[in-house]
Amino acid sequence: MQNEYSVKDIKATQRIRGNYTANTESDVEALRRLDKKVRRPADIAAYTVGTASALVLGTGMCICMGALGAASLFPLGVVVGAVGIVLAVANYFIYRAVLKRRKAKYAADIVALSDKILSCGGHN
Repeated sequence: MQNEYSVKDIKATQRIRGNYTANTESDVEALRRLDKKVRRPADIAAYTVGTASALVLGTGMCICMGALGAASLFPLGVVVGAVGIVLAVANYFIYRAVLKRRKAKYAADIVALSDKILSCGGHN
């Protein structure tokens, strides 16, 4: 009598077996991982500074409209709002600077790995 296993059982077995076998990363997967490693800190910096600038700008607007404090604080609201706008504009330059620094750090590895992939692919 022969055991017959369902497709679900076979997939579960393959998944479990994968936990116990050496998982080798392909060159393309390594290249994608390196690219993410370059971009992720720049993205995090952009999201963080963007969120902070939006909050500062919003606070300045609330002060100007009198929702936070008295109407006599209007000039303070303008200053706080202007700081938020400056942060929002600076966010682009912060993103580019972080990205440029990370690209410089990992450029040699990425170029070497991509050259290896392209030379094996038969493309000239």
